[in-house]
Amino acid sequence: MSVHPISNGHISLVQQRKRAKELLQRLKADLEPEKLGLLHRLNPTSDVTLARAQWLIARDVGFDSWPKLKAHVDAIAFARRHPHFAADDESKTQHWRCGNDIEHSLRLAGFHGTFHSYTDPLSMGPVQDIPFADYRLARCTFIQQAFKLDADDVTRRFDEEQAQWQRLSHAEHAVLWCEAGPYDQLFLVRTLSTLAKQPQKLELIAVDNIPGVKRFIGLGQLSPDVLAWLWTQRKTVPADAIALAYQAWSAWCASSPAELFTLAQREHAALPYLSRSLRRLSQELPGVKAGLSLTERLSLHCIAQSGPISLRNIFRELISHRDPLPYMGDMMFYSAIRPLITGANPLLRINTAADAEALHTMELTPLGHNILQGSAYWLDFASQSRWVGGVCLTPRKAHWAVNNNGRPVWRNS
Repeated sequence: MSVHPISNGHISLVQQRKRAKELLQRLKADLEPEKLGLLHRLNPTSDVTLARAQWLIARDVGFDSWPKLKAHVDAIAFARRHPHFAADDESKTQHWRCGNDIEHSLRLAGFHGTFHSYTDPLSMGPVQDIPFADYRLARCTFIQQAFKLDADDVTRRFDEEQAQWQRLSHAEHAVLWCEAGPYDQLFLVRTLSTLAKQPQKLELIAVDNIPGVKRFIGLGQLSPDVLAWLWTQRKTVPADAIALAYQAWSAWCASSPAELFTLAQREHAALPYLSRSLRRLSQELPGVKAGLSLTERLSLHCIAQSGPISLRNIFRELISHRDPLPYMGDMMFYSAIRPLITGANPLLRINTAADAEALHTMELTPLGHNILQGSAYWLDFASQSRWVGGVCLTPRKAHWAVNNNGRPVWRNS
């Protein structure tokens, strides 16, 4: 059976019907479905019918039955034809997103409200509970250095976004668009925890998967009609989400990961994707065996298995397959990996240089092999400090790490 991976959430019923008919012909010719790449075997003694083939196709796409697949496709088509934006005063709605990756698609889908993006990558660099002037300086300095941007541009963008944020409390209607990953969840708790008062109407669109999409990465991959369908799934932000956001943001800013770990161990109905994100963020602390974050460890494993490979392809491999909860954009990833290349004791070296950093092919150094195998500890060799929220990790000094169960432990240098 030919495979038609769906990445943007748009499922063509015409295409799936065609697949079912092709499958039916092949099943009648050869009743060995494992040869066709099917996930669910047919009983060889059962009747081979179009309904049976449609059921197999539906299961392959991610639905329990063909009627459920068809109902989902019909729901998206209806949302596209009847979005009810006018009745909802959508033109007066403020759409909030950590980035501008969906604004164009929302406009194509027929949205007419105002669009606000927050671009500070709160999952990286120092994020501390300190006076705002010091916080502003720390964040702008980190962003400028990590992404090699103009300092004045960074400061201006930071101030503009802060000013927009302050006006959110006075909105008639605001909708926050988020996915389940740490980047989005930190944006969400930061936004909710900084509200001077709640807008007249505050709603949330938050998803961790899309029917039919086998590897959902984020809202930016979705087609306009699927975003229009998501609009109908929005829910009012519950009152207890505000208090939870304060607690989560405080835990992220703390110099100890203890409270972050505690919050991550229980599920929270008010913000259902928060716990999983906090657990993923905790994995960016050094592992007790090798001193690598999960991102670093996955990257080194990828290189060790693939041989020389470009940074771009390492990123794609992590996003597509290896990272259990992807949240970094490509520039964030390159920034996170760069200290493994440029330090005094690098774990990676450039095998083949290219004009663009993303196209450099990398290979492990002998030290990289040793650390990946656990016979050396990265923070004994690293050249620069790294932050996980409010936790500072300084080479050759006592620091927080996580054990194999994700529990924070204090590691003496």
